[in-house]
Amino acid sequence: MTPRTRHASPARLRLLACALVLAVLMTGVASASATADGAVSWTGRTVLVTGSTDGLGRDVALALAARGAHVIVHGRNRERGAAVVARIAADGRGSAEFIAADFASLAAVDAFADQVLARAPRLDLLVNNAGIALPADAGRRTSADGHELQFAVNYLAGWVLVHRLRPALAAAAPSRVLNVASGSAHPIDFDDVMLARPDAHRRGYGQSKLAQITMTAALAPGFAEDGIAMIALHPATRMDTTMVRGLGATPEASIAEGRDHVLALADAATLQIGRYYRHGAPATPHAQAGDRAAQQRLLALSASLTGVGGD
Repeated sequence: MTPRTRHASPARLRLLACALVLAVLMTGVASASATADGAVSWTGRTVLVTGSTDGLGRDVALALAARGAHVIVHGRNRERGAAVVARIAADGRGSAEFIAADFASLAAVDAFADQVLARAPRLDLLVNNAGIALPADAGRRTSADGHELQFAVNYLAGWVLVHRLRPALAAAAPSRVLNVASGSAHPIDFDDVMLARPDAHRRGYGQSKLAQITMTAALAPGFAEDGIAMIALHPATRMDTTMVRGLGATPEASIAEGRDHVLALADAATLQIGRYYRHGAPATPHAQAGDRAAQQRLLALSASLTGVGGD
């Protein structure tokens, strides 16, 4: 009797393909632009660093350009953006262009994504770094869309970008998304996400940062199927930035420390997709970030507020 040949079903083949992609991303293998030691090479690759006209973002943008990348610089201030582009051009190793956008407006974020896709149909790295922190005495502030301002700028803008720019990231696969979060996490109160209750605004920054970490954990497996490795990270505690000084806080770390942690993850041959990294190493975030019910509530809320990512 001739043995019967067993054919894998289409569903099984899809599962095997997904498993292979996950294995590649988890081990850092199969980067066409890797160096001899396995680290990623950025020569000739395109990266977007949001919030890159000052502070951590600017230092990360300059460092990636120095490694030969083409950097899309983002910020609100055109003069500062032009200065970063000019500095990269003067260095002569990488290249850069500036796109202005105010992330306090979802329409502006959406228009920004359109411009990025038009200029960069292949995007190797997205660093969602743009963010704000309001002093406790500033009270509750809202975005152009009526959302709590820190939630809008720190979280919803990044949510829109990862979804809108997903085709460009997939086209450049294996590619990466680094969501710059913070150890200053506060659990999300889904009954008062917009912080309307008295004194609720004090948890706005921490809530927005935990939302980034939770989003990362929830979305990363699906993005990995497209060859996109997504992680969240805390670069350093109270870096000596304009934002930290504006809060009246005493800096505890230099911008260079945070930059080096971000770059180490951008360069790493191995990334654990969906994980939260603290000072360059995998760490355990607030428990809510891993709670499946909380993840689903956040995904549904984010899609509802932005009109993006509800597929």
